[in-house]
Amino acid sequence: MRIAFKTSPQNTTWEDMLEVWRAADDIDLFESGWLFDHFYPIYSDSTGPCLEGWVTLTALAQATRRLRLGTLVTGIHYRHPAVLANMAAALDIVSGGRLELGIGAGWNEEESGAYGIALGTAKQRSDRFEEACEVIVGLLSNDTTTFRGSYYELTDARCNPKAVQRPHPPICIGGNGEKRTLRTVARFAQHWNFLGGSAEEFAHKRDVLYAHCADIGRDPGEILTSSHVHFRGDTGATVAEAAELRDAGVMLAVVYLRPPLTPAVLEPLAEALSVLA
Repeated sequence: MRIAFKTSPQNTTWEDMLEVWRAADDIDLFESGWLFDHFYPIYSDSTGPCLEGWVTLTALAQATRRLRLGTLVTGIHYRHPAVLANMAAALDIVSGGRLELGIGAGWNEEESGAYGIALGTAKQRSDRFEEACEVIVGLLSNDTTTFRGSYYELTDARCNPKAVQRPHPPICIGGNGEKRTLRTVARFAQHWNFLGGSAEEFAHKRDVLYAHCADIGRDPGEILTSSHVHFRGDTGATVAEAAELRDAGVMLAVVYLRPPLTPAVLEPLAEALSVLA
């Protein structure tokens, strides 16, 4: 099993997050680091502080040398996909080819409504997300992209310079929806993030994903599977959760570190988790 970590930029400070990422960059077990992409804190009081994800990720790219890095995940409705594709290409260049492009259909009604950003129905979100994936892949892969959809239109659009990773940075899609999201994973993603639940639930969703892959002739072995594993101060419980998911077929455990953030937890976690690697 491969191991990553995640620090949500909520209810913490830039200095504390930076210290954790720099320490993790020196621990080989952690292959990647992740942020979320929200404007309000989640899982807590939504009025608290929350740093914007992509600016923060760019700064962390400059502060680290080895870790792959990404957002887990960016709601596609927050930024036009052509803008996001250019952001991704730039950050992949800045990071020396370390970006993992995490995207999803979006779900947060509170912050979307507060900012006047249309979230839409479940169907509208799925339709828009599929279009956005086509736009992003086209812009990152091709010299020019022309696209006509219900949500987006591009005419001979360019994204130049291209990302370091070709044809594009690995696309990570987060979500568990069986009819639409997992079908979109099968079409576009190199990485699927299971949003959480039991090992049995993961195994079921993975089987649904593999069926979608079979429908379109995609090799499911091309898709990395991951899941969050929560660290709440008990290293043993974290290892047990990760081991159960590994036995069900999860390839990458993303250890979710909640505030207050301190680098002191990283070495003990890495030592305990190394038995799974």
